[in-house]
Amino acid sequence: MIQQNYSIEEARKYIEENKDTVNTTYRHNFHVMPPIGWMNDPNGFIYYQGEYHLFYQFFPYDSKWGPMHWGHAKTKDLVHWEELPTALAPDKEYDKDGCFSGSAIEKDGKLYLMYTGHKIVDGKTYQTQCIAISEDGINFDKHANNPVIGKENMSDQADIHDFRDPKVFKKDHSYYTVIATKTEDDRGKILLYKSDDLIEWSFYSVLLEGTVEQGIMWECPDLFHLDGKDVLIMSPIQMHPNGNEYHNTSSTAVFIGEVDWESGTMRVDFYHEIDFGLDFYAPQTTIDDKGRRIMIAWMQMWGRTLPTDDLNHKWAGAMTLARELSVKDNRLIQKPVSNIYSCLENKKKLEDVVVDDNVITYQDILCENDYFYIKMNLNQAKEVRISFAENQTGSLELHFNKETEILSFSRKNFGYDITGSEARQLTYRQMHVPLVNDQLELEIFKDTSSIELFTKEGKTMTFTFYEKEKGTDLSIESKGILEINTLEYGSVIL
Repeated sequence: MIQQNYSIEEARKYIEENKDTVNTTYRHNFHVMPPIGWMNDPNGFIYYQGEYHLFYQFFPYDSKWGPMHWGHAKTKDLVHWEELPTALAPDKEYDKDGCFSGSAIEKDGKLYLMYTGHKIVDGKTYQTQCIAISEDGINFDKHANNPVIGKENMSDQADIHDFRDPKVFKKDHSYYTVIATKTEDDRGKILLYKSDDLIEWSFYSVLLEGTVEQGIMWECPDLFHLDGKDVLIMSPIQMHPNGNEYHNTSSTAVFIGEVDWESGTMRVDFYHEIDFGLDFYAPQTTIDDKGRRIMIAWMQMWGRTLPTDDLNHKWAGAMTLARELSVKDNRLIQKPVSNIYSCLENKKKLEDVVVDDNVITYQDILCENDYFYIKMNLNQAKEVRISFAENQTGSLELHFNKETEILSFSRKNFGYDITGSEARQLTYRQMHVPLVNDQLELEIFKDTSSIELFTKEGKTMTFTFYEKEKGTDLSIESKGILEINTLEYGSVIL
């Protein structure tokens, strides 16, 4: 039963007593999931005292969205995760209807969380920014001065009814946070605030404002400097489709350019969609002790049906595999986090396989936690199709057309239907992948109910699926002569 008064103690007790009742059929092996209940946005992603900590939007009492708590997990290698006790519950007047998304930063050895306090009064939403502090990285106390950014100091550039998702960082000797809001005519807007101590904040600037085509609200901003460029990632709602981009009702986008820190404004040189799949939202990054900029996103999408909820499995939602970022030619490049390669076992390698206008099937090579690397020469091939998890009723389908250089991935007629809020139901997405010397290189990570595809150029596609019958075959079909230079496959060590 969903309760009305929430506390950390009750959340932790409920989880401990009920987490073993979840149905594990579609549970992942190397992706972060909630122990029970609902998960959405990643929050507070940080490298802290030798470990990576990831918090997340969480409702333990149902597999549907509800008054947000903060779940918590940590890892040493970004592959094997340990679930930690719930970090925040909506137990104050200013956050009574949810501790919404935010971020983390270390100060004087302590871990600070900055989050949005969400409350509803007479049917209207009010959102303010709050601080919680921990001495041990596990237990948090909400600051007595909360909200630290409220109506009195948010400025008239903010809309208190849509004012959320602070991402905090330090530059020189000051702290800054970017916060999402919107204009009066429903366009996305990112604000910048400044502080000397994380408690006293003042409005600094409007960092960036969107056009009508760029969505009615920009959520979950994250601003960082990478490879000589300033990078702003965000999640626009109802961004207009453009070619192969922004077909999901809620998208993710990266704006690359330069911030003028005197004026606090950003000049944008180029922007593009971050992921070309159906299940990727609210990405957040951190920087670790090796200087790597690492990103994790919610591996799901708003407005979609969730089979684990529909089937009463008592959990819903997961996070993507961690990804290392770089910038090249004003594009955000994503690669699987390098730690994953030391976690592969049972690797097998095939070389110089020829598919001569026919189909080659590899039987029983797929398991729940798979890794694939494939390098193909399409010199004499017009098309290639790879079918994953084949069973008697269908498969996941990857298709590449050499003439158009369009790579598509589809879950149509595979497993349980997943429908969404888009006017045209989406079962596939596609992206342009230019060949280099007629070569196509792909890396693919498949977990129990997800698949993440990486191209050599650093583009990605992320999908979830819920098969009714386990498929273990992989088929490769070509039109023309296809040369498979290398096919490697193996499993991720659990």
